[in-house]
Amino acid sequence: MSQRNSLRNMPDENGHYGIFGGRFVAETLMPLILELESAYEAAKKDEGFWKELDGWFKDYVGRPSPLYFAERLTEHFGGAKIYFKREELNHTGSHKINNTVAQVLLAKRMGKTRIIAETGAGQHGVATATVASRLGLPCIVYMGAKDIERQQPNVFRMRLLGAEVRPVTSGSHTLKDAMNEALRDWVSNVHDTFYVIGSVAGPHPYPAMVRDFQSVIGRETKQQILEKEGRLPDVLIAAVGGGSNAMGLFHPFLDDDVRLIAVEAAGDGIETGRHAAAMAAGTPGVLHGSRSYLLQDEDGQVVEPHSISAGLDYPGVGPEHSWLKEQGRLEIAPATDAETLEAFQLCGRIEGILPALECAHALAHIAKIAPTMDKDQVIVLNLSGRGDKDIFTVAEHLGVKL
Repeated sequence: MSQRNSLRNMPDENGHYGIFGGRFVAETLMPLILELESAYEAAKKDEGFWKELDGWFKDYVGRPSPLYFAERLTEHFGGAKIYFKREELNHTGSHKINNTVAQVLLAKRMGKTRIIAETGAGQHGVATATVASRLGLPCIVYMGAKDIERQQPNVFRMRLLGAEVRPVTSGSHTLKDAMNEALRDWVSNVHDTFYVIGSVAGPHPYPAMVRDFQSVIGRETKQQILEKEGRLPDVLIAAVGGGSNAMGLFHPFLDDDVRLIAVEAAGDGIETGRHAAAMAAGTPGVLHGSRSYLLQDEDGQVVEPHSISAGLDYPGVGPEHSWLKEQGRLEIAPATDAETLEAFQLCGRIEGILPALECAHALAHIAKIAPTMDKDQVIVLNLSGRGDKDIFTVAEHLGVKL
């Protein structure tokens, strides 16, 4: 496929992916957004920036992460070969560190001296606190009060790393509300603050910038699967809340003949209305500075999402995911809380790996498709985070008191 027609060329110069994306922000935020865009465009062309980032990836993050053949799980399902891209083995335990290192290095280039972030499951908060600590920068992490309660281990880790965790008690006390508070902080502290967004969401250039930083996942996967199987996989699969781990895996494969499956949190079932499946059950709308699929009512009010996973408990999705869905390039699949719990336990028993509840959603869908595929076909799942952080949530749902 020619570069001109490549799906990888988006967004356009204004940050649009078709009708999605853009920057719907307050006038006071626009100078900051434009300053960030200018700094990122300059960094993209600077070999020194990428060389420094590669050094951090290799020696601090621990890249490349392995591509692991899940042999027993493959035997269990009796169909396609299943591989895990082991992002949970990164320093801090998830893919979030890739983007965080890059954004904080960008902040340093811009002369910013104060770091803020928002977090849902806590992995992005931990990653941001880690890098800020490493560079000696003060760090404030906004987190919904509900998420603080269900992600105590990560809250403690952030505080040990020197970050201030600010509880957010507005709205549903989850990620959406934490992002609102972070944006308010940014507007109020324009002169010295850099806002590290953790997903492919927010106003342009964040969706494209986070995608570019996370695409190391897909680039490594392509090289590793060619070494192991001598060909590209048949299916790439990842969980999607905001969508950074999925976009990082998918983007280098957009022009290849590979199925891309995004698994959304179906909660108690999409038909119940208690879910976080923005692409399956949402409609286009504007949230946190960009237009994308969004859970909203007829009056345009955001509908509170639900998921067993704090990391997927978000009413929207990144604009590029929405555009790829509209293009027919992205398949959307649901996984309920119950299916996810079953997949979480199965992976522990069979592979000796406790996946984050986010990626257990994707694993739940593999349980549905792998048995229907031929034994010589290949699936790659992005195992984007460790399940250690979720053991209290899982125990509660299983009726176990820790």
